Amino acid sequence: MSHLILQIWGGLFSLLNKVCFSRAERNEGELKRKWRISAWVSLLVSHPSWIIINFLERNWIVVAVIFGVIPSVIVGLIISVRGRGHEPKWLDYIARIAAVFGIAYSIYDFGGITTINQMLELGVAVGLLAGTYLLAKQLAIGYLFFALLNISSMALMGIQGYYWLMFQQFISLYFVADAYFVYRRRTTR
Repeated sequence: MSHLILQIWGGLFSLLNKVCFSRAERNEGELKRKWRISAWVSLLVSHPSWIIINFLERNWIVVAVIFGVIPSVIVGLIISVRGRGHEPKWLDYIARIAAVFGIAYSIYDFGGITTINQMLELGVAVGLLAGTYLLAKQLAIGYLFFALLNISSMALMGIQGYYWLMFQQFISLYFVADAYFVYRRRTTR
């Protein structure tokens, strides 16, 4: 599969995820719920292309973390469909364990963090794991971790020559910031 097709696939659905979260924060009730469901589904759809790209680039931390974040995405989707408190507790525990294990194993596997790419991967890992988990629990601080994810991923993809993904991550920052600030304005009234 062409690198460009993978970039477009992963980039568009990842961007759509951020747009949907931004729209969710700007709405209430059933419309908000539908936007959140769309956000989680689009994130799941983006994952295979991101896994392939990062596998090809030997970005093992990111590959491991994407697999580790899937339980959090499913928790977010279940909460969006059923409401808080209706997610299976075992899936929530798996999401927490996967997050901790993903980062710990990545650091162990590489014998620490020794290159700039690994530092950027760690930023992606922390941003994706914490951001997804916190947003699944409908906590706005997750958007700040998504910003870390976007900035780290933008730099990593730029270094590795994936300019379409770098640009998409840059655009995504706008929607992450928008969602965060709309949430903050709404909750501080």
